Amino acid sequence: MKKQNVRTISLIVCTFTYLLIGAAVFDALESETEKKRWKALSAIENVLITRYNISAEDFKVIETVIMKSEPHKAGQQWKFSGAFYYATTVLTTIGYGHSTPSTVSGKIFTMCYAAIGIPLGLVMFQSIGERVNRLSSVIVHAIKTSFNCKKAIASEVDLILVVTTLSSLTIAGGAAAFSKFEGWSYFDSVYYCFITLTTIGFGDMVALQKDNALNKKPEYVAFALIFILFGLAVVAASLNLLVLRFVTMNTEDEKRDEAQAIQALQIAVKLDGDIITGNTGDSVDERCYERISVINPLTVCHNCPTKFDMTEAGNGCYIDTSYRYPLMDCEMTQLRSPAATVGGGQRIHASVGQDFETDDEGLIRPLRYDFHPSRGRASV
Repeated sequence: MKKQNVRTISLIVCTFTYLLIGAAVFDALESETEKKRWKALSAIENVLITRYNISAEDFKVIETVIMKSEPHKAGQQWKFSGAFYYATTVLTTIGYGHSTPSTVSGKIFTMCYAAIGIPLGLVMFQSIGERVNRLSSVIVHAIKTSFNCKKAIASEVDLILVVTTLSSLTIAGGAAAFSKFEGWSYFDSVYYCFITLTTIGFGDMVALQKDNALNKKPEYVAFALIFILFGLAVVAASLNLLVLRFVTMNTEDEKRDEAQAIQALQIAVKLDGDIITGNTGDSVDERCYERISVINPLTVCHNCPTKFDMTEAGNGCYIDTSYRYPLMDCEMTQLRSPAATVGGGQRIHASVGQDFETDDEGLIRPLRYDFHPSRGRASV
């Protein structure tokens, strides 16, 4: 089995195993807390219904009003600043879900906008990531040169350390700012930054969603957008080094397999029964392919100038190149009857009237080959 197939199967097995492990861990960590929260919320709901004599239908209406009004606390979501924030979450595939289009035309435009914007964003962030890695390699080279290191060229490990450090600093600095502006704990801010820059975007914590921040704090809006775009570029640099390295392994293995296949075909001239093969060092695509029979006078191959002259053996038989059969630059010949597809045991006539009996595969026998690689000729 090829290495690419083994690697693909291994990745599938590892991924599903990782999913099973994750499900088990999340079940153990969150299921009990979920039950407790549901009991607490149900108890509060019953208290409110009993105290204020609210019907179940009215309570559901109140729930809907509260949930629908939540996004409006940030101000108008669809004015330019809020729309730009929404467009950024679409293009970057973060998708917080804090605001969604409610009109049919808005939903259609979102799908069309995402179909063009997501590939554009991926290419842009990938290109920025490559430039960041290039800049990192220059900086690492300069530092190593200043310290007179023997190997001044930046290795992949060096670049991984640089972009990992830069990603950590980006998350740490962003978390400090969001903790101040949003009133979150520092840990929750770190969690928000990580979920955002990895484009997971649960939407449980979203910046710019209170105190009418979209309309009253333009500097904070600009900071949030710059943080998202810059942070994603840094993460793209990390992915460029970590993920793409594994992705390109399949391509490298395929090239290696092709090289091995070509090398295997480059064998020395040998005699194997009634079949003579030879090697010219050319690739498979450059070889001449012809099927030959013994009915016509001396001919020249359609794809190369090499002649097959069988008059030297004294039987007066020549090769006709009107039938397709693989030749290795006209140095591998295997005489086959043109009527071989009809069945074995048939006879074929040479130009001098000789009969040659064919076997079950249509090979003409018995024939003797005289191969002259120096002259590029084969005779019977």
